[in-house]
Amino acid sequence: MDNLTHSLVGAVMGQAGLKKKTGLGMPALIIGANLPDVDAACFFWLEGTEHLGFRRGITHGPPALVILPLILAGILWYYDRWQTKRGKRPEGRLPVHFGWLYGLSFLGALSHPLLDWLNVYGVRFWEPFAPAWAYGDTLFIIDVWLWALLIVTTWWSLRCEKRGDDWQRIARAGSVLGLLYIGLNSAITQHAEHTGHELVEHTYQIEPTEVVGSPVPVVFWEREILFRKDVEAAEGGAVFGSGDYTVGSGPVFYTSQSRYGPAEPLTIDTPQDPLRWNRLKKYRMDELMAVRKVAEENSQVAAFLFWSRMPEIYVEDEMAPVRVFQLYDQRFRDPRAVARFSLRFDEEGNLLELPEQ
Repeated sequence: MDNLTHSLVGAVMGQAGLKKKTGLGMPALIIGANLPDVDAACFFWLEGTEHLGFRRGITHGPPALVILPLILAGILWYYDRWQTKRGKRPEGRLPVHFGWLYGLSFLGALSHPLLDWLNVYGVRFWEPFAPAWAYGDTLFIIDVWLWALLIVTTWWSLRCEKRGDDWQRIARAGSVLGLLYIGLNSAITQHAEHTGHELVEHTYQIEPTEVVGSPVPVVFWEREILFRKDVEAAEGGAVFGSGDYTVGSGPVFYTSQSRYGPAEPLTIDTPQDPLRWNRLKKYRMDELMAVRKVAEENSQVAAFLFWSRMPEIYVEDEMAPVRVFQLYDQRFRDPRAVARFSLRFDEEGNLLELPEQ
């Protein structure tokens, strides 16, 4: 999730009463909730798409979640002592307890990978022990409805605190509403993926390897349905496509637009066609193997393949003496984001176009 969401979650935890456990409790929660994103510093030494294979990994795993909060707690504890020595410590600040500082920093940091797991980008919970990606497919990376709920909750709780009202109850109620909102979105995604799986089987008569109900901006009741069938055999490769889902109307795919007319919707009521799957986008196994071979020598291609959950491979000219590949991921094909999640290179490993940073 974005850093505003992480910060607001830390603030709401503080307003729920945790900030009263120790002086500087609120900074410990808010800064702690953003700690794992120190991996953004990788942009200073990594190039192109190399960051895709690094971020949401080592700083989101168990060792970092133990060590980073300890460092933060030490800095805050020292800061309190520094202010005390210079007579600048605020009179209203509670006594600072190092144990609680560490505990709150840890809780804030722990919330970070859990929130990151909620979107389609994914997170590697067990780095450095296991490199597996995990995906929640529940919320878009920037959820304005969650923003609104957290902002109102924090503002209202702070206002009640100033007036001497029960400010903790407001924050706790907001936390419950936030969890219910996340649960609702999880249910929408699960239904989108279940019905999307059924529609793939009906319209294309293939058993999909994976179906993802990808959240979209603002309209939380809609999903983009991404599906694919991967075959690792010598004559295999992958076929893949996408569609839409709306609560109440279910999933729908579309035929490709042709010179005979516009694209037509495909629903569960559309008559079956055993050859319809052949109209899906696809790549062959030899093309995938060629890209994997390039990845052995090119760190950007290797990082992209390690990160990519649903890769798309295109060859620009099959007859060219040296083939040129375009590499994408189904999750990030929106025109506003695709340039940052794509590569263009030839089979000799020469990068021809780097994604925007």
